[in-house]
Amino acid sequence: MKATISAVVATLCLVASSSSTSARGPYGSINLGNWHGGAYTDDNSGLFTHCAAGATYQSGIYFVVSVSGDFSWRLGFAHENWQLTPGQGFPLALTFDGQAAINVQGMPIGSHLVNVEMPANSALIAQFRKAKVMTAFAQSQLFQFSLNQTAQLLPSLANCVVSVKKNGIANAAEFAVSPPKQTAAKEVVATAAPPKPARTVEQTGTGFVVSNNGHVVTNQHVVDGCVGDIQGNLSGEAPIKLRLVSSDETNDLALLQAPSPFKEVATIRDKPIHPGDSVVAIGYPYHGLLTSDFTVTTGIVSSLSGILNDTRYLQISAAVQPGNSGGPLLDSGGVVVGMVAAKLNAIKFAKATGNIPENINFAIKTGALRDFLDNSVVGYQAADTRNELKTSDIARNARAFTLLISCTATEQNASAKKSDD
Repeated sequence: MKATISAVVATLCLVASSSSTSARGPYGSINLGNWHGGAYTDDNSGLFTHCAAGATYQSGIYFVVSVSGDFSWRLGFAHENWQLTPGQGFPLALTFDGQAAINVQGMPIGSHLVNVEMPANSALIAQFRKAKVMTAFAQSQLFQFSLNQTAQLLPSLANCVVSVKKNGIANAAEFAVSPPKQTAAKEVVATAAPPKPARTVEQTGTGFVVSNNGHVVTNQHVVDGCVGDIQGNLSGEAPIKLRLVSSDETNDLALLQAPSPFKEVATIRDKPIHPGDSVVAIGYPYHGLLTSDFTVTTGIVSSLSGILNDTRYLQISAAVQPGNSGGPLLDSGGVVVGMVAAKLNAIKFAKATGNIPENINFAIKTGALRDFLDNSVVGYQAADTRNELKTSDIARNARAFTLLISCTATEQNASAKKSDD
């Protein structure tokens, strides 16, 4: 992807022009965390065209923000695996901080890059300026982008345009704008009493064994923010220390490993599951408040996609609660068909629609899980659906490979995790 980054940034200047020449740059620089860019010129005329900066995300997508000499804004999305048709509309649904989706029409430029116009003073750019998280749903895939540095990035791009138009491309330098100084606030902090240390609480979730080498999978949000050791407990056995091997924030997956193998390993289903199929969710919800043992709930697959048609997820009717996250979702033969990930926030949904949702929960499909294990070079057992079992037999078998995952976390982190479940 690195080889295409400069081409992606440069190509954005050709969108508003009929010129077929390429662009040259960057001149000067914009360096803000993972964002890198600068000023660009038309390769044929040498005239300044735009300023841009981009960043690559874990999903492999490259995201670039561009502002031209007339202060028109554009977003660019590129992925080396995309095969796009130039000139053919590319619909995207953009969501900012979980608000209602905004449907936009991107325009492919070449086979890998999509350009999205952002007219000045539009609702789109207004939300983009203040948002912390943006999601883009396109081609049955959901991409998530952290926008924590947008408040500094956008003024830096504007500063780049103003500086180059005033001083010329030959005098291009570092265009990044420093965040405003808060001297008064610092003085108050200096004279105030030192802050109290953050309280710590026990954070719990669920995981299950996937390899003969002691590998365990769970949700990334179950172990995010843990301080100290991460522990795993098989039912009725002493806790063991788990090592965090890798994580995938985009798909909410984490890989842990025990110091020695487990006796039993979960089997992951080879064939896809279907709407209406029966499922069993195993996990440790509200551990210690309800029971110290795992719980078993049953339901069906309600849909093969999650919120906003996110195809990485299954929608299920099996009841889940905070603490179920990371647990196995099993079919009628006791084979893993997903990982329990979240439940719909009933309070927010009711405020938005006036109706209280029921039995709307979500699990990560085995496709995303298997890709994660393959990328982590972890061997796992895969098989077709076995003969149908009683729910009690499925639960008994799952007891040998389902773990309570626990760690110490700050109270703030733990509260955030609970609201996300």
